Amino acid sequence: MGDITSTYDLIIVGGGPAGLTAAIYGGRAKLKTLVINKGTVGGLVNTTREIVNYPGYGQISGEELMKDFKKHAESFGTDFLRDEVVRTDFSQEDKVITTKKGKVYSSKAVIIACGSEPRLLNIPGEKRLQGSGVAYCATCDAEFFEGEDVVVVGSGDQAIEEGMYITKFARKVTVIVLHDEGILDCNKVSAERAFQNPKMEFIWNSTLEEVQGQDNVEGVKIKNLKTGASTELACQGVFFFVGMVPSTHFLQESGIGIDKRGYIPVNELMETNLEGVYAVGDNRVKYLRQVVSAAGDGATAAVAAERYIEEMKAFNSNVLESDKQVLLLFFNAQDNSSLGFGTLLEEVNQELQERYKIVKVDLTTKKNLAQKYGIEKAPSVVVLDKGQEVKRLDCLTTIENLKSQLC
Repeated sequence: MGDITSTYDLIIVGGGPAGLTAAIYGGRAKLKTLVINKGTVGGLVNTTREIVNYPGYGQISGEELMKDFKKHAESFGTDFLRDEVVRTDFSQEDKVITTKKGKVYSSKAVIIACGSEPRLLNIPGEKRLQGSGVAYCATCDAEFFEGEDVVVVGSGDQAIEEGMYITKFARKVTVIVLHDEGILDCNKVSAERAFQNPKMEFIWNSTLEEVQGQDNVEGVKIKNLKTGASTELACQGVFFFVGMVPSTHFLQESGIGIDKRGYIPVNELMETNLEGVYAVGDNRVKYLRQVVSAAGDGATAAVAAERYIEEMKAFNSNVLESDKQVLLLFFNAQDNSSLGFGTLLEEVNQELQERYKIVKVDLTTKKNLAQKYGIEKAPSVVVLDKGQEVKRLDCLTTIENLKSQLC
């Protein structure tokens, strides 16, 4: 890992709606904030031609909405960097991020907002013909199929709505559906509109076996799931809309908890299992993946990160700049005996005429700090002088013995 290129209070990895909202809140809180995004700011939302459910906007394109988000964040002084994060080190208080261009950045807190990407079926011909007839974004690529025949794979909201958009350009759009005739996974309104669209046809109880063609898509092989029969259909384009996968592959060795699907579990404050590291938007475990819910995630994480940074500053000030020796008490807020020892320690310190400053740390929430001092159980007390460890107290003892240890 090279020398630090620049230092920030808050680094946000990803510039979609969640990351941009976090940037707005971070900048407004006077945090020195950096957004690192490997593509166009706005992410997949940029490919959405029409958004009608974001409060206050009525109807707007995803690209326009994301431009407004970015402009808002910039008004609060947020920095933007187009690069890709390839390595992270979240083991210390200062988090370190390395990019593909070899730049190294550090910050007090990090928000992971890297979003998701289209799921691949990995059938023969799919990867080989990407960009040569195989596509995943109708807004980006539909115009290239003017007057041609196109196949759409999938039957969810995205597949059906994007399929209808493709009919504005294509001669015909054939949708491959896993389910029985008349059953789609999309909302009822979109389904009704699709069935009434004269350019849309449906092949039921089927799946795609192969994308055919040499240099460009020339057709597909389709398998009927009930009969097992395979048929071929000529076409010039295939659009896949079969779900999304979180873009968290670069975090595999970061220490962040990731579930078997690749999503990051968080609590209500968007905190991951690592102190000072948060996850928001489509890369986290959640119920609703929409622009409005992503924005809520970003706001929550940025506020939590701001408070975390302030708490760490206060801790460092209280410990490193204290005129007195510090009793760093690690306790468990959910354990009565642990809380009781804290009260006892305060009483003993009063009898010693406040010789020490007591700084309390909840072992269940300040895991990085506990790891730094090698604390595994509560209560535990580390005696510090200007940040340097002097000794540790025996917490399973009598009051008199505790006094003697502190005298």
